[in-house]
Amino acid sequence: MRYAYGVAAALFLGGAAFSMTTGETLGVDQQAQNQVVPVPGAPSSFADLSARLAPAVVNISTTQRVPVRRQMDPFDQFFRRFGVRPAPDSQEENGNGPTREAGSLGSGFIISPDGYIVTNNHLIQGQGGNDTVDEVIVTMTDRTEYEARIIGRDPASDLALLKIDGANLPYVNWGDSDRVRVGDWIIAIGNPYGLGGTVTAGIVSALQRGITGMGAYDRYIQTDASINRGNSGGPMFDMAGNVIGINSALISPTGASVGIGLAIPAEAAIPVIEALKRGERPQRGYLGVALQDLDEDIAEGLGLPKDRGELVRTVVPGEAAAAAGLRQGDVILTIDGIDVTPDATVSYLIANTEVGSTIPVDIVRDGRRQTVMITVGERPSEEELNRQMATEEEFDPDEEPEMDNLDTQLGMMLQPIDPSVRRALRLDSDVTGVVVAGVDPNSAAAEKGLRRGDVILSVNRRRVTSVADVAEAIAAARSAGRSSVLMLVKRGNAPEAFVGIELDR
Repeated sequence: MRYAYGVAAALFLGGAAFSMTTGETLGVDQQAQNQVVPVPGAPSSFADLSARLAPAVVNISTTQRVPVRRQMDPFDQFFRRFGVRPAPDSQEENGNGPTREAGSLGSGFIISPDGYIVTNNHLIQGQGGNDTVDEVIVTMTDRTEYEARIIGRDPASDLALLKIDGANLPYVNWGDSDRVRVGDWIIAIGNPYGLGGTVTAGIVSALQRGITGMGAYDRYIQTDASINRGNSGGPMFDMAGNVIGINSALISPTGASVGIGLAIPAEAAIPVIEALKRGERPQRGYLGVALQDLDEDIAEGLGLPKDRGELVRTVVPGEAAAAAGLRQGDVILTIDGIDVTPDATVSYLIANTEVGSTIPVDIVRDGRRQTVMITVGERPSEEELNRQMATEEEFDPDEEPEMDNLDTQLGMMLQPIDPSVRRALRLDSDVTGVVVAGVDPNSAAAEKGLRRGDVILSVNRRRVTSVADVAEAIAAARSAGRSSVLMLVKRGNAPEAFVGIELDR
């Protein structure tokens, strides 16, 4: 079970209200309070519903062989000190080294009488995320076991489709998660901690709950029904017995249920499962941009309200955004007429837009609002996206940069890029800007994570090549009444990123 760590607090208020003007109690009398009054619409029992649905919910167990890391020979380090490297283990190099058996436990549910089963991808994904487990065993409520085949999986949505050989199997139907309301009753059936079929009940606590702030599937149904490790892949049912969600995650400071369980909505899952059943990869819209939220300092540096829109950090050449003319530093405000907010991110809106459709995108560029028409592309596979992304490297220069022409504004010491600095930082010949030679640990720059060796490429979207350029941009921001400046920063081979730095700290 995937889970995120969080902290939740609740305050319960009860008792009779009291009129401050008359002293008359506004509550019911004591005799009425002692009577048990059913809540309108609440079921008197979940027993019949649970008995009908439980046979279609299955336990899923997986096994795979994983390599065992060879323990370091105490003499290896001794010989390394003298430049002697130990001979490689030929078995490990050939993949024939020692292994051990690892496994996982989770849940799933049958969606057809011939044995198609929906579950979470992370249950059947191999170590490292690039492969699958060696064996998947499905156990029914009557303890009948089947070996399952993996029909398809989709890491982006964390969904997978399995198949067992059977006929006239019990199965459940999809429901309409778009009609679910906060406060509706639900039940969850699954395999928490490997205990076997377990039923929990609760209500829908929230809809479209985001926990990562990015991606096409960061929109969960939240419930207070107990969801624990092992419930992953199990169904969330409405009171008609239809599947409205797939239990996938929980928020907890301990890893155990604290009443914040999360399920993938059925409306998001159905297209993915249907595509996997056809042997296809699910299609998702794609712009080809890296984005940043508009936090308070970045928004102030741009003269825009915070939490309204997203900043384009980089544009991928040859993709939809580049073809439409989007640029680094543009702020995307709306997608096809829908405002971009923390609850409706660019990633979410575009991923759920039909591939090939042309839509209007409102942006702010250099303080002016304009509309760009973009033909939405198809999102590449996760492997292709990972290849596009550069990994961050720690700054570890061969020699110390010269400390000439320092500037202490913003709590940073800055210097131009001369040949010695370029060599020390291993910068490409086309990189221009100024280098952070030191950071005051008590400064706003330090709070935002800037550090020695970072390269400042622009300030308030003006390219800088000298310390004087930085000072001029800061002076212009102060003259305009801005309380922060927006800097484009490059670190090692990591993608460039915008950082808002507060002035006058």
